[in-house]
Amino acid sequence: MKRFLVGGAVRDQLLGHPVGDRDWLVTGVSQQQLLDLGYQQVGRDFPVFLHPQTREEHALPRCSTDGLAERQQVEADLCLRDLTINAMAIGADEELIDPLNGQEDLQRRLLRHTPAFADDPIRVLRLARFSTRYAAFGFRPAGETVALVKTLVADGVLENLVAERVWSEIVGALQESRPAVFFQILRECDALSSILPEVDQLFGVPQPEKHHPEIDSGIHSLLVLEQACRLSEEPEVRFAALVHDLGKGTTPADLLPRHHGHEERGERLIAALGKRLKIPNRFSTLARLAAKYHTQCHKVTELKPRTVLKMLTALDCLRRPQRLESFLITCMADTRGRRGFEEKSYPQADIMRAARDAAAKVDSAAIALGANDPAKIPELIAKERTKAIALQLRGM
Repeated sequence: MKRFLVGGAVRDQLLGHPVGDRDWLVTGVSQQQLLDLGYQQVGRDFPVFLHPQTREEHALPRCSTDGLAERQQVEADLCLRDLTINAMAIGADEELIDPLNGQEDLQRRLLRHTPAFADDPIRVLRLARFSTRYAAFGFRPAGETVALVKTLVADGVLENLVAERVWSEIVGALQESRPAVFFQILRECDALSSILPEVDQLFGVPQPEKHHPEIDSGIHSLLVLEQACRLSEEPEVRFAALVHDLGKGTTPADLLPRHHGHEERGERLIAALGKRLKIPNRFSTLARLAAKYHTQCHKVTELKPRTVLKMLTALDCLRRPQRLESFLITCMADTRGRRGFEEKSYPQADIMRAARDAAAKVDSAAIALGANDPAKIPELIAKERTKAIALQLRGM
């Protein structure tokens, strides 16, 4: 058996980056022989074998090896990968096997497709993810790769992607340092309209220049995402920041550039998006709440105490204090996600926290014990919490 280091480990080693997981391609051995050696098989369509000690992944060549020399087996497998910079291998003799000139593309900072790129449409999203991950190092998709993706999109190959795979790529992008690049690249390749049409339709939709110097709703959403990344590493917060204004994409033309009612429209769009992509509840719930209540939060000083309580109750933040923090970060990112407002303070956050704390101090158990009519307990608790919030806000 011979082992060849492949994929991301080779790429990162050549870039001088820390090498994380090490994946191996093995030749001269059968599937049964690996099992007999104690390797654990995982996966069915393309089985991978975990080393009994290191747990590193080992895989057999994905193509037929009949009549092929060892090096030809390795090269044939590499050509089935997604991008040329991921299609290199290093053998025990430290020789670089590079059938598609991936090393040259690394030097030129190009993300170029392999001949097999179109075999799996999810690779369109992975192209965007690699663009995101390596944007800080100057990497960009090759022009011919962008052209290929546009052709794939026009041919409808993205229409049947499995929802869970799409969402997995989106979440992965949201955990990178510059996830806005992911959505920019998808849009550049005409793929955003297939993956996230609700986000794509924001671009070109105007907003009042007085409040939004960037004007374009799509640009604003990406600026908000960038600000969210400065404030939080939580992918839930970053997703909420991206989609908080989805309702602006469906504003009737006669209302533009104003967007009356976009909050409720956005909440409905996020709910539908969550079902389509099977988004986990922790993401969709925060996003829907941010869409519906971010405008109210911005105007908290103008709200009546009972309205503030209704918002806090909807956020369920008396039981889930972290929910409020995630919501407030999203709102702060919305305020700062405008050109010229990147460092703007957000005193509304402290006001909301103080209102929450005041409401939480109300002894609801004592109120319940002293109530003559159990049916009126929720009303009595709400009344006392409203009083506590009013008192707190007057002192600020």
